Amino acid sequence: MIWFCVGGEGLILVGNCMSVSPRKKNEPPLVKGFIPWLGHALEFGKDAAKFLTRMKQKHGDIFTVRVCGHYITVLLDPNSYDAVLDDTASLDFSRYAQVLKQRIFNLRLPNHNPDTERAWMEQHFQGPSLARLSSSMHLHLQTLLREEERSCSPAEWRQDGLFSLCYSLLFRAGYLTLFGTEKSNNVTELTAVYKEFRKFDGLLTKLARSTLKQEEKRTASLSQERLWELLSPAWLSRGKGSESIDHGSDSSSWQQSYLRHLQREGVDTEMQRRAMLLQLWATQGNAGPAAFWLLGFLLTNPEAMRAVKKELRGLALQEDGSLQHHLLDTLEHHSTPVFDSVLSETLRLTAAALINREVIQNTTLRLASGQEYHLRQGDRVCLFPFLSPQMDPQIHHDPQTFQYDRFLNADGTEKKKFYKDGERLKYYTMPWGADKNMCVGRHFAVSGIKQFAFMVLSRLDLELCDPTATVPPVNPSRYGFGMLQPDGDLEVHYRLKTLH
Repeated sequence: MIWFCVGGEGLILVGNCMSVSPRKKNEPPLVKGFIPWLGHALEFGKDAAKFLTRMKQKHGDIFTVRVCGHYITVLLDPNSYDAVLDDTASLDFSRYAQVLKQRIFNLRLPNHNPDTERAWMEQHFQGPSLARLSSSMHLHLQTLLREEERSCSPAEWRQDGLFSLCYSLLFRAGYLTLFGTEKSNNVTELTAVYKEFRKFDGLLTKLARSTLKQEEKRTASLSQERLWELLSPAWLSRGKGSESIDHGSDSSSWQQSYLRHLQREGVDTEMQRRAMLLQLWATQGNAGPAAFWLLGFLLTNPEAMRAVKKELRGLALQEDGSLQHHLLDTLEHHSTPVFDSVLSETLRLTAAALINREVIQNTTLRLASGQEYHLRQGDRVCLFPFLSPQMDPQIHHDPQTFQYDRFLNADGTEKKKFYKDGERLKYYTMPWGADKNMCVGRHFAVSGIKQFAFMVLSRLDLELCDPTATVPPVNPSRYGFGMLQPDGDLEVHYRLKTLH
């Protein structure tokens, strides 16, 4: 993730058949599938979690599947993940990232350097820069919520889909924070960006898998072109260089800095325009869905909602009864262990990226058990933390069920000790990746979701239209693409809180 990290942690692509030599004895179990060449591509694309769960039950924590001529070794032992993540000599993700960018965003960055890009991101998503971005996000969320409030009276209930409500508000606030310009504050233009983005995002999985129908290809192409136009600063659209960048606006400094970074890498003007869409999706494509799942779980689990609201009231008491004017400062200076546990549990259930590496030279993979497996050049290695550790019943009791206090100790502190087979785990949930590959933007993402959730719960009466409703099932085609999205929506109604 910067949410779904731009560096290439993500999904399995199909296509580009390649010839292979016979498999060796010390390689993982091979699952070819019944269809020559195609292998298990259809099952993988339809529901990766269901397919890989079945393979794990049959073959264990490591196996190789054939997908459209490619051989993909899947590792599902979290104690052995470091063997893959730490091997930068034999395993590479940058080449694979270029394929993703070309397929999804029609973007080519031949001189791309993941290390310099990460250094640039760290400069903006940590320290004082992070504080400025969080403050800007706070102001934009407040403004957007006030607009919602002005459009209805305290006694008036408004109805909407929770997914639509969360995605719209968080996307627009995040867009204004990172891409904001004078023209983007125009309501019509902001709405156009959001609608066009949702159209593009709806076709993203098919773009990645090259399974678009002819009319969908046309829609995706038009959507890309429209977004390139909407996202490009006027000076970039005119083909001018970095000397035209305005350094006076805090709201647009993130975008301007990113463009300067691309220019230093020798990226031409057209590819700079296209890179804006990549960054829009990477930064804004997951926060809205995450907030939906979080609020959806709270609304359908009364005990969890009561616990979060109790914590919220405690914060308000520390701020003389109101969080309206000092919410960001309050969240920065006071712990919220209950909410943090709810968010961790939400991400455990719904963050489902695939972590991929290309084998660039023959190597041996040594697992935590001591077993060794040969990996051959040209194959790929895939980790799926959603299945293990996040949905592993040996790590998390009843893993399919939302348990708001799963990440709380009995004394109310954060729970960090989880075990499997009597051994303490380093990785017990991995929504942000791991170690040096961990998402740089996670603190900004958490801050935005937290601010949004607390604003909604403190300023609105939010209820399910149907008190017996449950959260909708996930859209299985989204496995591998960061945060899962629902197959359907959860209808809610809301009104302004009556302050006593």
